[in-house]
Amino acid sequence: MTDHPAIAARELSATYGSRAVWTGATFEIPSGSFTAILGPNGSGKSTLVRLVLGLLSAAEGDLEVLGKPPHRGNPSIGYVPQGSHFDPELSIRGRDFVGLGVDGHRWGMRITDRAQAETKVAKAIASVDAKQYADRQLGRLSGGEQQRLLLAQALVGMPQLLLLDEPLSHLDVRNQQAMVQLISDVARERHLTVLLIAHDVNPLLPHIDHVLYVAHGRLAMGKPNEIITSESLSRIYSSPVEVLKDSRGRVFVVGLEEEVSHPHD
Repeated sequence: MTDHPAIAARELSATYGSRAVWTGATFEIPSGSFTAILGPNGSGKSTLVRLVLGLLSAAEGDLEVLGKPPHRGNPSIGYVPQGSHFDPELSIRGRDFVGLGVDGHRWGMRITDRAQAETKVAKAIASVDAKQYADRQLGRLSGGEQQRLLLAQALVGMPQLLLLDEPLSHLDVRNQQAMVQLISDVARERHLTVLLIAHDVNPLLPHIDHVLYVAHGRLAMGKPNEIITSESLSRIYSSPVEVLKDSRGRVFVVGLEEEVSHPHD
């Protein structure tokens, strides 16, 4: 980690139309850290990611991303969007899909050196351990295999910051654990800063440094054992909330109607 934060927000507020999503957010994401973004549906987690990507302007306050104001198409950011799944009939090879990240499919840049592009693609595929199926049709791969290639595409440009919007939502428990371990390993090897939106914090707990919790128009950041507590969540929600742990160390939150379906929120 460096002395300079990867993301710094000061009194940051976001709106959706005329409605305030959240206000007065002040936090810093240290460089090289792994942060989970948690909170109920509709709380503004994806709004925060859009601000970081420069796809949305803040209503108030200041935001710096990698030492500069956020801007659309930042090549220093790798991004896996929410709901990334593919039609079974999609015939593009996994390798070619990863290559779209090299030629600027998302960011409007183009690298014309074919050998350089192929080297970048091969390195990204190897980093997510996907060589054995990279030449198969993307639509015929399993959800876990597709997620690895999505991650490879986000990594192919050698970013400094990796944003993942609910990459675990369509995976079973085994693949969730494998994916989080992979993200953690790649981030450590490449010295990446990672922000990952999730519904269930339990697969992330062995790996994350911080939690950024978004709920009821507020953001709160700290270590997992500081944020995911009865006292902290009760304060965020202005309502009694109880955090329980089972014998395996998994956390469960009770007391909120909208969060019954999610183990952590």
